[in-house]
Amino acid sequence: MKFKQILKNKDVGAIGIGAMIVFIAMVLVAGIAASVLVQTANKLEIQAMQTGDQTTAEVSTGLHVMDIEGRKVSDHLVNLTLTVKPRAGSADIDLGETIIELCDGDTKVLLSFNESASGNFNTSLHTNGRIFSTGTWKETNEEFGIIVLEDADSSCNSATSAVINRGDLVMLCISLTGCGFDTGNGLDPRDDIWGAVIPEEGSPGHFAFRVPPSLHDTVFDLY
Repeated sequence: MKFKQILKNKDVGAIGIGAMIVFIAMVLVAGIAASVLVQTANKLEIQAMQTGDQTTAEVSTGLHVMDIEGRKVSDHLVNLTLTVKPRAGSADIDLGETIIELCDGDTKVLLSFNESASGNFNTSLHTNGRIFSTGTWKETNEEFGIIVLEDADSSCNSATSAVINRGDLVMLCISLTGCGFDTGNGLDPRDDIWGAVIPEEGSPGHFAFRVPPSLHDTVFDLY
């Protein structure tokens, strides 16, 4: 009888140890699961914040094309200026990472800014105020130039620091003969042109215009 009682007490002890092992295992599993959930929640929070910042930048940042001017030589438009500024609430825009897309139905070009090219950046107009006499018209078929009109904070004061922000106003200069339009002659009367100024981040500035049917003047307001 005493032997049976000893076996019974040992059985009770074994059951208690087993229950404790199961309990500890459950605590460990719950802790690991909680750690995984916390890490996942942190990653999702960080990703959500980054996505929110990127979405805000995409919506608020962008370029606005205010005006387009063209210059005629021998019955062809040979030079083009796009006056652009950042949109309201826009973040800084690096013109060194901006692309101009231009198409006339037969020829399509993509132009970028070459900060190391000579004569493609000017912080002032010609001494007599003439836009097309600044010397910023030596671009090849893959480049555009920059004339700075307004830059109060000097954020766009050199070719290697061509960044525009609130209040800045610049002209993007395009050599149409260098782009190869009409086999290097430029744009003809009645040509339809469309394109966009595409920043690295944010909304592009779209534009479209038609060359006047009669190029009787030298400089034309096209947009």
